[in-house]
Amino acid sequence: MDNDIYGHVNNVVYYSYFDTVINRYLIDEGGLDIVDGTVVGIAVETHCRFMTSLQFPDTIDAGLRVGHLGNSSVRYEIGLFREADTEAAAAGHFVHVFVDRGSQEPVPIPPQIRRALERLRSGDKRG
Repeated sequence: MDNDIYGHVNNVVYYSYFDTVINRYLIDEGGLDIVDGTVVGIAVETHCRFMTSLQFPDTIDAGLRVGHLGNSSVRYEIGLFREADTEAAAAGHFVHVFVDRGSQEPVPIPPQIRRALERLRSGDKRG
């Protein structure tokens, strides 16, 4: 998944970066158990705006915040930056709905995950 035939990281790979940043945070800070947990986050919406191309071997830094935190859903906002750049190369959002792994029905965000997400809230006080 390095550079594509156009010499840059392909657009679909950016979504993989989004997913990795979010899940790494949920695992490390929220205690998400991706193997045996009864609650998982399911992506229901994604969006990405591309400002400049990233290329291998660029080092990429990611910024993550929570734009909205509901009862069972969260909207993450992500920025991808070439190392040391102050302007994002790409920015977007990713919406998770937390569901029971077995039934796939929405459930309230577990308390430990909610606390981790609240630390990333951008200014939206609804939820």
